[in-house]
Amino acid sequence: MTVKVSSIYVNLPVKDLSRSIAFFKALGFESNEEFTDDKGASLVMNESIFVMLLTEEFFASFTHQQIADISKENEVILALQVESKEEVDELVNKAIEHGAQDKTTALSEEEEAMMYYRRIKDLDGHLWEIMYMDMSAMAN
Repeated sequence: MTVKVSSIYVNLPVKDLSRSIAFFKALGFESNEEFTDDKGASLVMNESIFVMLLTEEFFASFTHQQIADISKENEVILALQVESKEEVDELVNKAIEHGAQDKTTALSEEEEAMMYYRRIKDLDGHLWEIMYMDMSAMAN
């Protein structure tokens, strides 16, 4: 049986909420003001995917654990699929212009045949992979 999930909310701790909101808005993402206050902001990726930017203090109140030091270790890779290689480059270049770090690594020959991606670390160090996948190449 496949579980039917209607939405996903990715919660990310951020050091400076206003700065993080401005960064993602500069990339073209909208925030849902109904779920935005001084503790957090809801970014709309599409009609069923949302990223919740939460102040570190507010984020920690949900877990009662320390927040990972992502300058030393990865917590997760957030992968966003877009419609073309050009869109990958456009979004990543815009992110770098607004303070993200380029963290792209080389692909294997098999991966290169079907996908194109680049990676960035956002202002808080979260690792994002922006990718285009050529599904027709997967069949070969």
